[in-house]
Amino acid sequence: MIGKLRRWGREALVMVLVLITIVVLMDWWRAPKMPTTFDSTPLQTLDGQTLTLNALSEERPLLLYFWASWCGVCRYTTPSVSRLVVEGENVMTIALRSGEPQAVLRWLEQKKVQLPVVNDASGELSRNWQVGVTPTLVVLYKGEVVSSTTGWTSYWGMKARLEWAAL
Repeated sequence: MIGKLRRWGREALVMVLVLITIVVLMDWWRAPKMPTTFDSTPLQTLDGQTLTLNALSEERPLLLYFWASWCGVCRYTTPSVSRLVVEGENVMTIALRSGEPQAVLRWLEQKKVQLPVVNDASGELSRNWQVGVTPTLVVLYKGEVVSSTTGWTSYWGMKARLEWAAL
């Protein structure tokens, strides 16, 4: 019996390592590419603020969240991003092809989430970043990409990425 448990334990460990390897390789393959001048390009938020990613990420890591109102997975990730915003974490979001500003604001209100949003109605910003999957999360620090991931990510996964970037 103990022999079977050890064998199953080894097999489970191998499966976990294979899964982790696949996830890391997928993130590497689907990683967005920061455009060369994007860190200093002024962006306009829905509330009228003009900012740059370089300025936002200078003092502490910034979570840049590419999402869409039509994205099914984003429905599960967005509340966690909103929780980070409410807790005072450094977050900026980009609404990818989610309609005109009023439509994005209505969607945020319906979902009862608070997010700083740059509206990318045409998808140009996301194309420049080569974002092919929603949601995409990018951690920037001092204007440089530290890490990125795509698909669903937990609140603790986002929080850990921000903490890790600050080290």
